[in-house]
Amino acid sequence: MTTKKENVKVVMDEVEVTRVLNRIAHEIMEANKGAQNLVLVGIMNRGVPLAKRLAKIIDQVEKVKVPVGALDVSLYRDDLAKKGEYITVRKSEMPFSVDDKIVVLVDDVIFAGRTARAALDGLKDYGRAAKVQLVSLVDRGHRELPIHPNYTGKVIPTSNKEEVKVEVLEIDGADRVVLR
Repeated sequence: MTTKKENVKVVMDEVEVTRVLNRIAHEIMEANKGAQNLVLVGIMNRGVPLAKRLAKIIDQVEKVKVPVGALDVSLYRDDLAKKGEYITVRKSEMPFSVDDKIVVLVDDVIFAGRTARAALDGLKDYGRAAKVQLVSLVDRGHRELPIHPNYTGKVIPTSNKEEVKVEVLEIDGADRVVLR
């Protein structure tokens, strides 16, 4: 659906986002044989509310409270010198060690793979994980690094000129994915 007012194409609405998060949560539980030893780490900004929602779904099914952290990858980016003064550094919230845990990194969109690489670098500061997995709500292609999510909500082929914007209720007031 394209709206003329915003000049965007809605590629996932609230219903589809909810459905996809439920599917991904079940895939995580299946792949890891439950939720024992599992922690979720949202990549700031929109990966954090997505991680919290996944943890809630897992808790409802497995009756296990999965710890959720928030990781700011700004200072781990390989384009820091280019962006420099335009980077806003936020405080990561990791109230746990990742030592010997199965860490599921959660992000909204995977594009080049550089944010995921930065997250892997940042994660080292919190311990040595037993395993790291990656969730991406949207995979838009155009990878520059050999990084692929373990769990993907939707693959949306795009051109480099297009922008994929994930909106989440907690930050944007609505759940949807739009293409501009």
